[in-house]
Amino acid sequence: MTLTAPSEASAGPSPAASSRDLSRHPVALDVQHLVKGFRKKTGGSLLRPQYSESRAVDDVTFQVRRAEIYGVLGPNGSGKSTLIRAMSTLLIPDSGEVTVFGLDVVRDEAQVRRLLNRVSVDAAFYKKLSPRENLLYSAQLYGLSPEVAEERALETLKRLGLKEKAFYEPLEEMSRGMQQKVAIARAFLTSPVVVLLDEPTTGLDPKSRRDVQEFVLELRDVHQATIILTTHDMPEAERLCDRIAFISGGRFVAEGTPDELRALAGEGKSLEDAFIELTGEDLEEKGEEEP
Repeated sequence: MTLTAPSEASAGPSPAASSRDLSRHPVALDVQHLVKGFRKKTGGSLLRPQYSESRAVDDVTFQVRRAEIYGVLGPNGSGKSTLIRAMSTLLIPDSGEVTVFGLDVVRDEAQVRRLLNRVSVDAAFYKKLSPRENLLYSAQLYGLSPEVAEERALETLKRLGLKEKAFYEPLEEMSRGMQQKVAIARAFLTSPVVVLLDEPTTGLDPKSRRDVQEFVLELRDVHQATIILTTHDMPEAERLCDRIAFISGGRFVAEGTPDELRALAGEGKSLEDAFIELTGEDLEEKGEEEP
């Protein structure tokens, strides 16, 4: 798989993956004072409905460099998925700015979409069709030739542990884990340089979760992809992420490396201890789903 980046991000080799010194890497994703709110009907009449307004993302600011895995940890309803949708051009921010390698996600929407792709926990497919048919259809939408798309998709699925014969079977006959692997392969058909992973391993069996995690690390270390990962799985975040942000009520309450975040909670504390202490929430709490 060949991943490319804008010319300004391609000058010279990056530091070795083991050092994880990203200070000389260009900023891939820049989020400044992002706000996204929603209106919810709370009562009233048909002619005079009453609404309440809430901010799913409330004044969030952060930067992610090329070849970095940046985790956003929070329980359901904390704003993770809304943040991902705003960064992926699926939602228009109410205020603030999001840029991908200097391109604004609102003004330069078409150019941004060529640089990034998204994998969500609820990926949609034509489930009567096979992975091959679904992926070739998606490839046509991006202008990829069927030959290139099929080769790229097969390569990705094999690296994710999917047997070749499954490439030709109906998706509806596949497990949740196998379908999620197809969603990941679809996201990488276009060789994105920024990948937005919205809880990609939720509901997967341990083997499938490990396959996906290994693939994510390979994308970072070999192809220098920039990856944003939302999750409420602490072990996954610790294994994959260079830096992590804790999100609660639409706001970032802390940011740093796993070691830095643990230190905020005190000696001997776990990352989960740090999250609970800093946010007052449990990662497994079932909050209200985001709009």
